[in-house]
Amino acid sequence: MPKLFDIKFPGDCRTLPEGFWSAVDVWIKKPHVVNKRLCGVKETESRDVDGEDVRLLLGVPVSEVSHDVLTFLTSKLSPTQTHERDKPWSSTVRTFIPKVNSYGTSLHKEVVLRDFSRQQVTFLPLEEDAEGQLSLKKGNIYQIQLCSQDCEEWSLELHVLTPDVWFSDGVAYPKLPWLSSDLLPKLVRWATERKSSEFKSTLSLLPVEKYSLVYQQLKDKYKAMVKVWPEVTDPEKFVYEDVAIATYLLVLWAEERAEKGLTSRQSFVDLGCGNGLLVHILTNEGHPGKGIDVRRRKIWDTYGPQTLLEEKAITPSESCLFPGADWLIGNHSDELTPWIPVIAARSSYSCRYFVLPCCFFDFYGKYQRRQCKKSQYKEYIDFISEVSRVSGFNTEEDCLRIPSTKRVCLVGKSRNYQRSDEAEAEQRRARYIQSRKTTPGVTGQGSDIRNDGDGCHGNADSDRIPSECSWGAGFQPRDRVEMVRNCAALPRDFVDGVVLKVANVLLGMTVDDGAGSSSDWNRGGSLSVSEVAGLLEQETLQLLKKECGGLQTLLKNNHQVFRVEGGRVYIRDWRDRKSSRADTKRKPVAPGALKTRPCWFHAHHPQGCPLQAEHCAFAHGPGDLRPSTRPLKKIKNDAF
Repeated sequence: MPKLFDIKFPGDCRTLPEGFWSAVDVWIKKPHVVNKRLCGVKETESRDVDGEDVRLLLGVPVSEVSHDVLTFLTSKLSPTQTHERDKPWSSTVRTFIPKVNSYGTSLHKEVVLRDFSRQQVTFLPLEEDAEGQLSLKKGNIYQIQLCSQDCEEWSLELHVLTPDVWFSDGVAYPKLPWLSSDLLPKLVRWATERKSSEFKSTLSLLPVEKYSLVYQQLKDKYKAMVKVWPEVTDPEKFVYEDVAIATYLLVLWAEERAEKGLTSRQSFVDLGCGNGLLVHILTNEGHPGKGIDVRRRKIWDTYGPQTLLEEKAITPSESCLFPGADWLIGNHSDELTPWIPVIAARSSYSCRYFVLPCCFFDFYGKYQRRQCKKSQYKEYIDFISEVSRVSGFNTEEDCLRIPSTKRVCLVGKSRNYQRSDEAEAEQRRARYIQSRKTTPGVTGQGSDIRNDGDGCHGNADSDRIPSECSWGAGFQPRDRVEMVRNCAALPRDFVDGVVLKVANVLLGMTVDDGAGSSSDWNRGGSLSVSEVAGLLEQETLQLLKKECGGLQTLLKNNHQVFRVEGGRVYIRDWRDRKSSRADTKRKPVAPGALKTRPCWFHAHHPQGCPLQAEHCAFAHGPGDLRPSTRPLKKIKNDAF
C-alpha cells in the first residue's frame, strides 16, 4: 500500500485531531468546494459498523472484497494499538452529482469508511452496471490518514491501493496529482482553521441532483441571452445568476407541489424585477406571474408579450397587496426587502415568499448595526428572519449557488399561526413595524420604489387590510432615475484640487514607503485615510460624504496617482511591478498604444514621471494625447 504523498501540519496545531475530522467532512459532504466539476453529492445509508462487517457494508459480492482490500483497510495499526470496540467504523455512501452529466443514469457511488481508531478515512468507489449490480473499482481505492508523533508533530498522508492502474475522468475520479497538490493542502488548512460558517450549507433545502439537472437544462436554454444583452451590466453575471435563482425556485416549487399534492404550477409576483430575466424564465417554464419595477429596462422589449413586466412604483400599503399570487419574490429588492414578508403575510394566508437580501435597509431607512459580534451581513439576515417570524412565517434559510457574495436567501412557505388567529397576528405585525419606525438612529434613504398614488394589484380581502390607511407611511423612496454616487459625477476641478492637495502633502514628506529601494525620484511618505481627511476643509468633506465610499473612493478612482493599501495612502510608483500591475491589473504598454489621458506625474510631480514617455501608459504632453475610439461608457443604473 504505497504512501503517495504526505504533508506536514504547522507546529503547535491545537485543532487536531478533531480538526482533521471536520476537514474530512467538508470533502465528504461538499466536494464541489474543491472539485469545481461537481455540483455536489447525495449521501445515503450512513451507519456505524464493525470492521468484520466491511464486506456487507460495501454491498458487493464477498468474493470481490479481496484480502488486499481488507489489508489496506486494517493494516496500519501500530504494535501498541488495537482496534477499539467503543470506536466503531462509520460508513456513508455518497453519489456524485456532476455539473455536466455524461454518465447517464448510472452515477458513480462511493463508500466512505471512517476509522476513528486509526484516524483514517477510506474511499471505496463502486461501479453500477445497466442491471443495477454494483462492483468494487479496486484501482481507485484511496485513503487519507492523520499521523502523529507523540501528538506533537502531525502530518497528513495519502495512500493508494494500486496507483499504477488509477483511472481518472476528471470529475468523479480526479487525477492522482490533483489529490496531492490540491486536496491535501486544503484539508490541512481546513483542519487548522476550523472556521464554522455563519450560514447554512449551499442548497440545503433542495435535492441537489434535481437542482443540477434543471440548472444544466436552463443554462443551455438561456445562455444565448449573453450574446444579445442590451444592458450595460455584465451579461455573464446577470444571466447565469438569474438562471441559478430560477433553477432554485423551480425545484423548490416542484418539491412543494409534490409535498402538497398540487396539480397547477404556482403563480408569482417579482417585486423590483429589474432586468426581468427571472420573470421571463419562470414564465417560460410554465409559472404564471409578472414583474414590477419602478424603471423600464431596454431588455424588456426582447422578451415578448408572454412575459408580463410593469413599470410601476410600489409603496407598502393596503393597495399594494397581491391576494392572487402564490409567491412573492424579492431578488436584490433593496428597500422593499424587509417589507416583502409583511406584504406576503397581509396579501393572503396562503401567500408565500422568497427573498434574497442584498443592500441593508430597515422599514424606513438604512439598517443600523447593533451587534458587533456578528458580521454586518449575518446581522442583517437575522433581522429579515426576525421580520419574517413576526410576520407569521415559519422561516427557512438557505445559501444559493450564484456568482455573488450576497447569496443567502430566506423562504417563508408556511405560517406559524392558525388562520383563525389572523387578527392577533396582524396586531403583532403592526406593533413591530411601528417599533422599527421609532428606533433611534435609523437614517432615511431613498429607494427604487416611489408612491405614485395608484394601486399595484388590486385590493386584498377586506379582513386582511390593516386598519391604517397606509401602513407604509414614512417609507422614503428615491427618484425613478437613480443618482450615481461613486464620485464620478463630481466636478473635475473639484477632484483635481483634492488630488493635488493630498499628493503635495505626501510628496512633502520625502521618505521611502518601504515598497522598494529608495531612489532619486521622490515617492513621498504615506498617510492613513483619516489623516488625509484631516487635510481637507469641512465643506469638501461634506460633499464627499454624500458619495458612496466618500474620500476613499475618490482616492481609489485616481489610481494613476495614489495607491490605497491597508487603510493607508501612498504615491504610486509606476516602476514598481506590484504597484503598477497587481493593484490595477494594467497590462504593459504596447508599442503604438493610444494614450487617452494625460500623465499626472509629467504635469505635476516636481521631478516629472519616473517612466520614459514610450513606457508610460499616459500621455506626456498634448502631442502624445490621442482621443479615445471607444464609445462613452453609459452610467450603470441597473440596480437589479
